[in-house]
Amino acid sequence: MSKEFPFIGSTRDVVGSELPLFKEYAWDFGRDCFLYDVNGRHILLTGNDALAVWIYKALKTERFSYLVYSWQYGIELKPFIGKVMGVEERYSELKRVITECLMVNPYIKSIDSYSFVPENRGELVHVRITLTTIYGEVKLDV
Repeated sequence: MSKEFPFIGSTRDVVGSELPLFKEYAWDFGRDCFLYDVNGRHILLTGNDALAVWIYKALKTERFSYLVYSWQYGIELKPFIGKVMGVEERYSELKRVITECLMVNPYIKSIDSYSFVPENRGELVHVRITLTTIYGEVKLDV
């Protein structure tokens, strides 16, 4: 059994083999689009830099909404829309869905900490995540 998508260029047995170097195309997080070199070609990232792009995209993609992605890819945020929840319950549920979203990636070993920073009177929430990958520690703001 092999797994192709959403991991660029990865063909590996699910059980028993070492993971290949993780690769992803560079992403401009500010403009929300791919980055290109001076010749107009995609820039290829590896390791934790590539994982940061994968994490960003996975957390922006609503799970089950696009046929192109496997049922495992993405996050389930639609159930939160219009739902009245206390702050602690909301953060607990966000932590759960973020964990479910990210832990499908075999390159992520653990999510070590979450820090929620509310904005706009609680309508927006930024999350600071510290996680351990096969390449080491990564800290992200999403």
